[in-house]
Amino acid sequence: MAKTQWVSHLLNRGADDDLWAVSSASVTRGQLRSAVAEFEERFRNQGIGEGSSVLLRMTPSFTYTQVLLALWCRGAQVVLVDFRLKPAEYAPLVRQVRPQYLVAAADTGGPVAGFRQESEFTVRQLPDGRPAVDGIRLVQFSSGSSGRPKVIGRPADSVLAEIDRHAALPGIPGADDRMMLLNSVMHNMGLVSGVLHALASGATLIVPPTPRPAEVVRLMAATGTTAVYGTPVHYDLLSRVADRPRLPALRLAVSGGERVPQETYENFQARFGLPISPVYGLTEIGLIAGDLSGTSVPPQLGLPVPGAEVKVVDEELYVRMDRSPYLFGEHADRYTDGWLRTFDRVRQDPATGVLSMLGRADSLAVIGGLKVDLTEVENVLLAHDRVTEAVVTHQGVIEAFVGADPAVGADELTVWCRERLSPVKVPRRFHITRLLPRNSMGKLIRDRALLHGRVLSESPSRAQGDR
Repeated sequence: MAKTQWVSHLLNRGADDDLWAVSSASVTRGQLRSAVAEFEERFRNQGIGEGSSVLLRMTPSFTYTQVLLALWCRGAQVVLVDFRLKPAEYAPLVRQVRPQYLVAAADTGGPVAGFRQESEFTVRQLPDGRPAVDGIRLVQFSSGSSGRPKVIGRPADSVLAEIDRHAALPGIPGADDRMMLLNSVMHNMGLVSGVLHALASGATLIVPPTPRPAEVVRLMAATGTTAVYGTPVHYDLLSRVADRPRLPALRLAVSGGERVPQETYENFQARFGLPISPVYGLTEIGLIAGDLSGTSVPPQLGLPVPGAEVKVVDEELYVRMDRSPYLFGEHADRYTDGWLRTFDRVRQDPATGVLSMLGRADSLAVIGGLKVDLTEVENVLLAHDRVTEAVVTHQGVIEAFVGADPAVGADELTVWCRERLSPVKVPRRFHITRLLPRNSMGKLIRDRALLHGRVLSESPSRAQGDR
């Protein structure tokens, strides 16, 4: 497939009057193609073409998607940067990738609430930009939840292979489905599982114009949504909506990004009448495992999807890849002899092949000569009925950062842990706040230094010292 034809291959599917997406208004596939062609001509006139490197930083909107597709049609390498990043987070990424062009939202002031039908943008050529890395079409950053984000580059065939893996997953939404997308289109699950899979399969994309859970549920009813894609946070919020309308068409709820807490799983199933189905993937390669049958429960992830080759070594997951996904020579230790080390600890059932998440390899700490799984400590804290979030770190001592009811104190949590954990596993320090900080993907931040900076500055009165 020619370098610029891979995205046309997706764009040209379906008739012009087929519905592509719905938000505050509807967009047909013909309207999508016309908008992409118009933007493609604009970028041609501004010198963007094969081998150009472009950083895209726009507000969530249909325009954002159309611009991305147009840049790919021009043969550009597109670096996706979340619009919500603060200047101190954004500037180092620009210095790291050094794009030739910046395509950015025209209205950069103030917060963004929800999804827009259209958004204005500007195009600027940057001095000293470096051209695209050969063959790379999509550049993203890892979540950065545990430190500095990694720069990840994917060629067109990697993205197309992921779309094929989606198509092979039993129960995946197809041409007759209306998919509600709650994930950000700036990140891999929203982009590939949502936008690109819908393009390829003929499914209609539903994107709520507002994040307010009650209005999201009303839109699900109004559009006859059959499948919803989101994160555990989304499902927790949806479960709290009172006076929900009937949703007879809803057959599937898919979650990715992090493990679904047991309480969220149970609450959503009780209120919506269907389980949350897990999918698991990495920014480096996309979808790896999943189960849309409704039979997998946390911490199960399902089977590896057709087309994904994995192995488990000492309870750590490795994924086969043709090349290292990391740009600029970084993170060489993560890719060896065709295998990517995920740093995710899993167990694979020898009889069924089903994968279950155990935690992160870097969640294991050696204390007093004993291995301590910090994920186990987190799970004990989460079992407390007034604790909603927990991140446990170790650097010299075990520290617990806890999202909890304001009435919960360190003494109470210390007693709770001592009753359920051996002494070596009990946190020495508790830092308690109502909500723990999350990154732009909605994942809990796990970097100890970042947590100290955010939690202690936001709730200094709740930070508890050594116990």
